[in-house]
Amino acid sequence: MGKSPEESSSSKSSTHFVLKVPEELTQPKQRIDRWIAEQLELTRSVVQRLIVQGKVTLDHKETRPSTKLRGGESIVVQIPPPPPTDIVPQDIPLDIVELTESFLVVNKPAGMVVHPGKGNPDGTLANAIVGLLKSPFKEATRPGIAHRIDKGTSGLLVVARCEQTLQELQAQFAAHTVERKYWALVWGKPTEKFIDQPLGRDPKDRIKFTVRPDGKRAVTHCRILNVGTLENQTVSLIECRLETGRTHQIRVHMQSLGHPIVGDPLYGRKPKAKWHPSLKNLDHQLLHAWLLGFKAGGQQHQYLKHLPEDFQHWLLKSNIPIPKPIL
Repeated sequence: MGKSPEESSSSKSSTHFVLKVPEELTQPKQRIDRWIAEQLELTRSVVQRLIVQGKVTLDHKETRPSTKLRGGESIVVQIPPPPPTDIVPQDIPLDIVELTESFLVVNKPAGMVVHPGKGNPDGTLANAIVGLLKSPFKEATRPGIAHRIDKGTSGLLVVARCEQTLQELQAQFAAHTVERKYWALVWGKPTEKFIDQPLGRDPKDRIKFTVRPDGKRAVTHCRILNVGTLENQTVSLIECRLETGRTHQIRVHMQSLGHPIVGDPLYGRKPKAKWHPSLKNLDHQLLHAWLLGFKAGGQQHQYLKHLPEDFQHWLLKSNIPIPKPIL
């Protein structure tokens, strides 16, 4: 058992999570660093650093990363805020769905990276937000990006404009209470409606993730909306609801079932060189985050966004009706 948003507290300086270890662990004598990493969706290296720094207590005492849990313990994790980063403001057009004093919701286009990193020093969503708002944070110098979607995925993202909202959103994402639904065009006709397969780094390719028994639990709920034909092969428009939010989760789950997302350059069923000529101009997976729901300031917020034109093009080419973003 992990924590709920009510079991976490925050301040300007740090966020505290109170975790209660179940009396009966699914994995007896599990290491504390691994267990915390799974509960808070952090890497083990980050958790180990927090433990060494004295930011983690086990039954009110400092502990070690290798400590084995017995069950029933109380754990408190103190996570300092990330250091301010200097993100260059850039005048990049954005599709702003909602803009409030505490957060904004943006419809990210496919092809845009969320945050600067190796190979993408600028031209990102973060650069655009800083350029748009000039002072994106009331109490810090960085945009409050609480979650990410892949470069090739389009759709809705929420960005906090103050520390309080950022920590409120982070607690919800950690507790898996944020509502997220996606549309995807996949090869074939999936039969699975509930996918519960753990994901971890692919040992053969560190850029990729794969289904592996020692990975983090990942749960995706799917349903078929329509079936069509693309280049003489069956394709399906599916809706996926995320119960967890692992990196590449929908893409890996669908690939593992033999129904990869159309256009996926990383998890496609064939190398791009072997794609049908008409598909070679498609440079990203046809995956769109169309619904996002969360709480902020004590109120529930929900946003919907229609498919981008390029996704609609491939649906029409597949003789599949374009879905409408309605509840």
